Amino acid sequence: MNFGTLPKRALTMVTTLAAVATLAFAPQAVLAQDVAADVTAPLPPVAAAPVLDPAPAADAAVIAAPAEGAYKPLGTDMIKGQPVDKGITFQEQYTEDGAFALWMHDAILLPVITVISLFVLGLLLWVVVKFNRRSNKVASKTTHNTFIEVVWTVIPVLILVVIAVPSITLLARQYESPPADAVTIKATGYQWYWGYTYPDNGGFEIVSNMLTKEDAIANGEPALLAVDNRMVVPANTPIRLQTTAADVIHAFAVPSLWFKLDAVPGRLNERLLTIKEPGIYYGQCSELCGARHGYMPIAVEALPRAEWEAWVREQGGIVAGDAVEETAAPAAAEETAPQATVS
Repeated sequence: MNFGTLPKRALTMVTTLAAVATLAFAPQAVLAQDVAADVTAPLPPVAAAPVLDPAPAADAAVIAAPAEGAYKPLGTDMIKGQPVDKGITFQEQYTEDGAFALWMHDAILLPVITVISLFVLGLLLWVVVKFNRRSNKVASKTTHNTFIEVVWTVIPVLILVVIAVPSITLLARQYESPPADAVTIKATGYQWYWGYTYPDNGGFEIVSNMLTKEDAIANGEPALLAVDNRMVVPANTPIRLQTTAADVIHAFAVPSLWFKLDAVPGRLNERLLTIKEPGIYYGQCSELCGARHGYMPIAVEALPRAEWEAWVREQGGIVAGDAVEETAAPAAAEETAPQATVS
């Protein structure tokens, strides 16, 4: 072996590797220089933005506004059914049954109670003054009076008959069955909150919990009654309201709607409810159901039918018209689809 040739071979190998490396990295270097040149180069002049007339901006605002019938949560100015300070009578009623019951109370029961109470009070005062020991030293030995006995038997019977007619009418109205096209809503009582299911609209469920006092006051709503998710229903529409419970007995009660129905585990109760006008109506569980019984309020939000349907769609549900359109759409697509031609 000739050791003198080794340095020459090593030099040749190093030179070859350097040439290969130069060829390999040359394109990247060129590209890097091009990119650097592009970044540092001044940008081309941009054309000035055209001056827009104020009118199109107004048109854009109109276009961006929600369409008619879209869901918009009711504000606190629409709170109608709630307790009031120093109230001594029933809440104002917003159902036909409630209006009838309130009329019966104000026009029949209250006058009858007032007259009977004043009459009995007058009799007591008369007896105290007329038949005391000083005024009547010799006690009467009267033990029987046919006329008085007939009067105090017949008059109470007539009073009860007068009261019975509207009372039985109200009972019959409260047991009226919902029509076939009523909207079905199921209220389920849990310890300690409510769940609202919409079987006719896809079966989705809304869970409703009470807001804290601070959050309720911040929203302008009454404390211990405001909730995070209300039970949204259509106004002026028959509702088949069903109640049940998942654990213990609860009671779904909304005083301003004249509605109260027990929610019993394993049992499904139902009753017709028709709210006359849009608004927010508050209630509470009215059956002792545990430690937090007083903290499971009910908030019903009644909307016009179009807005309620928009709310249902926002929850992922469907309404009757949507179901028809979904079934008709595939057929229409098949009719309009172009036919493939075979050559």
